[in-house]
Amino acid sequence: MEHQDAYRQARGRVDAKIGFYSHLGVYIVVNLLLIVVNLTTSPHYYWFVWPLLGWGIGVAAHGVGTFVLFGQSDLRERMIQRELSKEANAGQRPKR
Repeated sequence: MEHQDAYRQARGRVDAKIGFYSHLGVYIVVNLLLIVVNLTTSPHYYWFVWPLLGWGIGVAAHGVGTFVLFGQSDLRERMIQRELSKEANAGQRPKR
C-alpha cells in the first residue's frame, strides 16, 4: 500500500513538472513569434514586452507552484501520517 502511495505521489510530481516545462516551451515559442511580428511590422514601438511580461508572471507563478509549493505536499503528507498515528495510539491506550 505504501509503495502505491509513493508511486502516486512521484507520478503527480512528474506530471506537474512536465506541465510546467510544456507551459514554458509554449511561452518561449509564442513570445519569439510575437517579437518577430513586432519587429517586422512596427519596429518603432516594442509592444511585445507587454505579453512577455504578463505571461511571464503566469509562468513564474506556475514554476513556484511546481517547484516550491509542490514540495510542501510532502510536509502535508507527513503531518497527516503523524495525526493518523496519534489517533491509532489513542485507540490503543487504556481508558480511565
